[in-house]
Parts: sequence; structure tokens; C-alpha cells
Amino acid sequence: MSSLTISKQGTDCFSVEGDLTFAAISARLTTLFAFLTPSKQITIDFTQVTSADSAGLALLIEWKKIARTNKSQLVLKNIPKQLLMLAGLSGFDLTSHFTIQPD
Repeated sequence: MSSLTISKQGTDCFSVEGDLTFAAISARLTTLFAFLTPSKQITIDFTQVTSADSAGLALLIEWKKIARTNKSQLVLKNIPKQLLMLAGLSGFDLTSHFTIQPD
């Protein structure tokens, strides 16, 4: 299992690195929401994500809820294919809930 880290890459830009899996998310749950402060737009880059499962998709949905409460727009960049496939299989259209920045 790879760890999961979220690093600030610039003003309101963050990078997710490691596994977006149940085990990695459970280990860091208390700190996975701290970066979602009120801001007009928050960009999250997933280039360094090594694997993802349904817990990763659930985490994205939770981030969306928090962003909506903060009146922030989430922009997702380089979404892992695993997350896109899981979203498609579950009938959850990422493009109708998030702004997707092209790779």
C-alpha cells in the first residue's frame, strides 16, 4: 500500500500522490479535508495517483460537498482512468459534478 499525500502546488492548486484506496484514505481521513478552504476555485491534480478504488470516488464526492458549502469550484486535472471507469460503472457522471481540466 502506498501512502496518500496532498501537497500544495501553488495558490489554490494541490497535487494528490499515492493511492486513492480504502486503506490509504482510512489512514489519513482526519487530514484529507483540511486543504478545502473557502476559495473561488481549487484545482486538484491527480497525476501522481498510483491506484484508486470506490473509496477514492467517494472521497471526490465528499470534497465536492465541502466545496459547495464553501462556495468553491473544484477543478480536477489528470483524473486516473480507474476513477473514470468506476464513475462510469456506477452511473456517476464526473463531468456533470466537477469541472474537468484537460490533460
